[in-house]
Amino acid sequence: MKNLSLKQTGLLFALLLIVIDQITKNLIVMYLYEGQKEILPFFNLVHVWNRGISFGLFNHDHSGAWLLVALSLVITTFFFIWLNKVNHKPLALAIGAVIGGALGNVIDRIRFHAVVDFLDFHVGDWHYPAFNVADSAIVLGIAFIVLDSLFFEPKRHKTEHHETKV
Repeated sequence: MKNLSLKQTGLLFALLLIVIDQITKNLIVMYLYEGQKEILPFFNLVHVWNRGISFGLFNHDHSGAWLLVALSLVITTFFFIWLNKVNHKPLALAIGAVIGGALGNVIDRIRFHAVVDFLDFHVGDWHYPAFNVADSAIVLGIAFIVLDSLFFEPKRHKTEHHETKV
């Protein structure tokens, strides 16, 4: 495993996330149907069909599944190209997370014309929009990419620039 390139590491992480995402979604579809199960006072497992985009936006439009698949694949292609140019393992993993999450949701849209969401966090009657493993991977991957670009990449670049001068 130590001989994997950064591209291979990112893609392997993407594949792992796709597998975990699809297993969890299939378990929800098979055993929860379209119900709800309280796990903790602030967390439920639910079964929600999201036909829209993140957080249930545009959820009423059933005809947009193929447009969302195409858009997701275009964005995934951008991240795949970027992954080829990465020289930092944490960034490769973050890009892999975005790719894996996007493809996990694409699989749902192709299979069901909707995405299976099932994680429901709430405080009292207020519920955060239900989401899934793929959504989490995308959000955490993008968050790391933004933080990396703001705080860590400039330091790496400065160090690399300094090392080339010495």
